[in-house]
Amino acid sequence: MTISMACLRTPAIGAIVREAKDQETIRFYSNEAETYTARGQPASRHRLHDFMARLPAGGRVLELGCGAGQDSEAMLAEGFDVTPSDGTEAIAAAAARRLGRTVKVLLFDDIDEIDAYDGVWANACLLHVPREHLPAIISRVQRALVRGGVFYASFKAGEAEGRDRFGRYYNYPSPEWLAGAYGDRGWNGQIEITSRRGSGYDRQPTDWLHVFAIKA
Repeated sequence: MTISMACLRTPAIGAIVREAKDQETIRFYSNEAETYTARGQPASRHRLHDFMARLPAGGRVLELGCGAGQDSEAMLAEGFDVTPSDGTEAIAAAAARRLGRTVKVLLFDDIDEIDAYDGVWANACLLHVPREHLPAIISRVQRALVRGGVFYASFKAGEAEGRDRFGRYYNYPSPEWLAGAYGDRGWNGQIEITSRRGSGYDRQPTDWLHVFAIKA
């Protein structure tokens, strides 16, 4: 599905937040870092290839929530200039060992670069941002992109925020709510949102939302 931004009202962003994190979720990933990063998770091939195809050769990419580093590894192998990052120190350290390079410990509300990246890859990580803070974080990502820059993110679909059986917070958006969170200014007029059935760390059937947006 492709959603036109012209028919959606933008939620109020207000002042840029100081924090956009859930401490219980961060504790989970800190405590489970070894298990989480040792799963042998493959790179997100289909959408990662789509993402890379939209970038200039050798383009600069910021990966948010890189986990074990498999997606950054795949992009580096294709010649992209990748900055991997994760919000959990122990997970960033595990990814650094895999990649043989520094992995930045970066929380979403610390993204402060302007016109710096050709692409931002945020696979299964912004889904942990509290709903009230998500529009401001998306705005930060938008500012970090160059004109024409590509932004990919994925979310677990739903109708109301909540927690899973591990205590992790999820914003669980609907496609319409999520399109509104992206806003109707600063993009190229459309937010591409597609849905697909899948799973995750909890091995439960999950409806996923995959979002591509291009900076105007």
